[in-house]
This record gives sequence, structure tokens and C-alpha cells, in this order.
Amino acid sequence: VQLQASGGGLVQAGGSLRLSCATSGRSSRTVSTGWFRQVPGKEREFVGVDFRSGSTTVFADSVKGRFTLSRDKAKNTVYLQMNSLKPEDTAVYYCARSETVIYSSVNRESSYAYWGQGTQVTVSS
Repeated sequence: VQLQASGGGLVQAGGSLRLSCATSGRSSRTVSTGWFRQVPGKEREFVGVDFRSGSTTVFADSVKGRFTLSRDKAKNTVYLQMNSLKPEDTAVYYCARSETVIYSSVNRESSYAYWGQGTQVTVSS
């Protein structure tokens, strides 16, 4: 299983970006695709998750109402749509995959077995 995150870039505050997480390898009805972000010197932070192939989505409070998740089954890709971006959203964004994560643990890095390489998002003020 390999994950490829893409779509990062530089955007002004208030703007939008859409990140993509393309997965190669076997598909599963129970797969969950999570998004995390990290800034230098800080721990990786949970952003959101497409839980069990879209049965539900969960977001961190810091992005709730601004970020959404969607899926393209045919392309095996999950998208993170980020609107109303703020300078504090600046980070490297990672996507991750798990087939076993339980709902109460979706925000934990250790719940995910597979990780993409990260894509930089920079929001200027």
C-alpha cells in the first residue's frame, strides 16, 4: 500500500486549497484515510479522517466548518478541501491509512499503518 499526497502550495489567508491522497494497493470497505499536519518543532496534529470508506468524517475543532473530505472510489483518492485558510494552517500535511482504526482513536498517529510523504501548505497573511 502506498499513499501519495499532493495539492499543497502557497495561498493567501481566506483562500482555498484541495489536497489529494491517492492510494495504490488493495482497497477495503473498512479503510479510513486520515489527515495530519505538522509544523517544525511541534508534534503532528490530527486534522480529519474519512472513517471507514466514508461512513462518517471527523474533524479537529481547529478546522471544523472550514475543511471537508470527499472521496473518489474509482480513483482510490480522498480529497481534503480546505477553505477560509488561516496563517495558522501552515504546515506539512500528511495523509495516512488504516483498516483497523476504531472511532475513538482516529486522532492518534499510532492508529495508522501507512503514511504518505507530506505536502507543504503555506498560508500568507
